[in-house]
This record gives sequence, C-alpha cells and structure tokens, in this order.
Amino acid sequence: MISKIAKPFYLEGLRFECNRCSVCCRHTPGYVFLSLKDLELLVSFTGMTEETFLSSYCREIVTIRGIKISLKEKANYDCIFWEKDGCIYYEARPFQCRSFPFWKQYLGTKRKWDTLLSFCPGIGKGQIHTKEEIEEWIEKVSQEEYYYK
Repeated sequence: MISKIAKPFYLEGLRFECNRCSVCCRHTPGYVFLSLKDLELLVSFTGMTEETFLSSYCREIVTIRGIKISLKEKANYDCIFWEKDGCIYYEARPFQCRSFPFWKQYLGTKRKWDTLLSFCPGIGKGQIHTKEEIEEWIEKVSQEEYYYK
C-alpha cells in the first residue's frame, strides 16, 4: 500500500479522462483478471451462461495464490473484447479496466505516474480526480475479490 506517512504527490489531485483511444487494450501482452463481480456482470451483459462465457472469452493463469481467470487476447495481443470502434463491452468492462490508471504501481511517485504520459493520452486531461477519489480507487483495488478456479 502507498505509505500514509509520506505525502503523496497527488495531494492536489490528478487530471485524467479516458478518451477510449484503446492504447491500453491493444498490442501489448498482459492479463485482465476478472473479479467475481466482473464475471457476474459480463455474463449478464452478454446473455451467455457462465460456462459459455468462460470457455469463449477466458483463459486460466497459474499464479502463486492459485488459478486466476483472465480475458483472452487475440494473436496480436488485442483484448478479446476490442473491435474496430473499441471495447464492445465498455459499459460492463472489468474492474481492472475501470480502475486504470489509478493503480498502485503508477501512484507511488510522480515519476511513475509520468511514465503513463508516453502512451495514455488521457493523462493530464479532463477532470481532476481528488486525493480522496484516488485513494478510494487504491482501496477498491486492494479489496477486489478476483475469481479463482
């Protein structure tokens, strides 16, 4: 967790607005781990059964804590949900996607946050997210219950 002793660099808040450019959804290998809530929402949104959804869109990833479920990627590393105009399930996108860029790995120092400038055009744009909002995201991320098989 981010230290409560040191003052965070984002005391005055941070500007960010997703412009749905899809850079974070494409061309780079990675995992989009699903929470129990994500799975429930996506199954409901797609109208599929859980079994069909899992076999169509998900893969198993072995982690230290067990087998997690991640969305599949296309051969070019695009997210399985990405199509010509962006995410086909944007309104039901997983928590991991909704919480970006307010991830602990980017909020430790200003320098880490600034690394996002090289690929995310929403950084420094749009509304200011307050310190309180940012810390709410950090807390939510730490409490998210991921789906384990």
